[in-house]
Amino acid sequence: MKVKPKMKQSDKQKLVDDLRAKLGTDTTLYYTDFTGLNVKRMTELRRRLRKAGVEYVVIKNTLAIRAVNESGLVSQPLKGPTGIVVAKDGVTAAKVLTDFAKENDQKPSVKGGIYEGKSVDEAMVKKLASLPTRDEALSIFAGYLNTIPMMFALALEARRAQLEGNNEIPQASA
Repeated sequence: MKVKPKMKQSDKQKLVDDLRAKLGTDTTLYYTDFTGLNVKRMTELRRRLRKAGVEYVVIKNTLAIRAVNESGLVSQPLKGPTGIVVAKDGVTAAKVLTDFAKENDQKPSVKGGIYEGKSVDEAMVKKLASLPTRDEALSIFAGYLNTIPMMFALALEARRAQLEGNNEIPQASA
């Protein structure tokens, strides 16, 4: 049996610094348990997350906790294999994780995480996945903004037709 060499302290510190830097710019962090996923499925998960602009990192629990705590957030205790999802848009990340889990026997499972500075659990991640993404919400909002002038124009047109209709009736009876 081959023994893995231990990581050097400088390598560990670099991993912690990299993760802390990512946490400084992104607002969402989800902890996942990827046990039961083979290499093919894990690669597919990473591909989907990358396509959505989300990063997936596998790191030792102690290093992950240290990076999260050093970034000013409070981490929860972690046990077992942990993959960390780091994203700017937590809703998109939650959607990708939830959709992938539905297709793959509820794997990876979400252990918890941090969304906009607050601790979240698996149920909250599923609720976030049901929300529209930022782009979807903006398009819905733009659609609402578009209906206001359209409804105003329709009301003006109806009033104009009503007034023209009233003018024609007296002319026809005279």
